[in-house]
Parts: sequence; C-alpha cells; structure tokens
Amino acid sequence: MQIPSRFTIAVHVLTLIALNKDNETKLTSDLMASSVGVNPVIIRKTLSQLKKADLISVQRGTGGATLVKSPEEINLLQVYHAVDSIGPSGQLFSFHDHPNPSCPVGRNIHGILDQNLEDVQVAMEKELKKKTLAGILKDAKTHWKKVGA
Repeated sequence: MQIPSRFTIAVHVLTLIALNKDNETKLTSDLMASSVGVNPVIIRKTLSQLKKADLISVQRGTGGATLVKSPEEINLLQVYHAVDSIGPSGQLFSFHDHPNPSCPVGRNIHGILDQNLEDVQVAMEKELKKKTLAGILKDAKTHWKKVGA
C-alpha cells in the first residue's frame, strides 16, 4: 500500500509557490503541471484542496497562488490532511474485509494488528508534523548547490 501521490504533488506545488513568491511571473496551473509532470486538472484540484485547508490563496483567471502562512507555519501533516492522503476512514492502513472467523488467525487478526498499526500511523504523523515547508525549501536549496542546478 502506498500513500497516494496527491501528497507529494501538493508538497511540490507548495514548494513552487514559495519559491515564486517574489517573482513577477504568475504561477499558472499549466506551469505547475509542467514542473510536476501531471495534467493541469490535477494541479487545479490540488490547489483547491490546499486553499480549502487555508494553506494558500488562489487568484482565478489571471493565475497565481500565494501562501497564506509562512513556510515555517506549514507542516507536512497539514498538507497530508489537506489532500486527503488517507481518505475518509482516517486510517493509514486498511484491513481486508472478510478474515475467516473459523481460522484462529482470521478471527483474531484485528486484535493482533490494530494497536501496532495505529502506533505506526501516530509515529508517522508525529514526524510529518515536525517537517515544515521551510525545511523543504532549505533542503531544496542545499540540494541544488550540491548538484549545480
């Protein structure tokens, strides 16, 4: 199971928006889609989700998006939740629907795994909360220096 790419697309888009802050060129969904390598419709949906989560504001028509909060105030857990990375259940791990109640493992698998999986999800969310867009921007600049971009 993987977390859907909506999360990494959203982080990519936020990084573009933050880096474009002082640029006179408006970031359109077409420009962002070109950077991300997806259809502009996906970018527009992502922008809509980020706007609904109060992470960005978007100017319709002329294009352009800006951060509503500073990069230090935006953590990856907020982004993760904004783009519905785990869906309506709120659970990172989903269970198969019909474990066999006649089997000792099937009958008890929830009791065996539920707390362990919840602990893993809580740990992951705790780590995402520590990571900020400011940290992503810093890492990007460091990486660009290393690779000469």
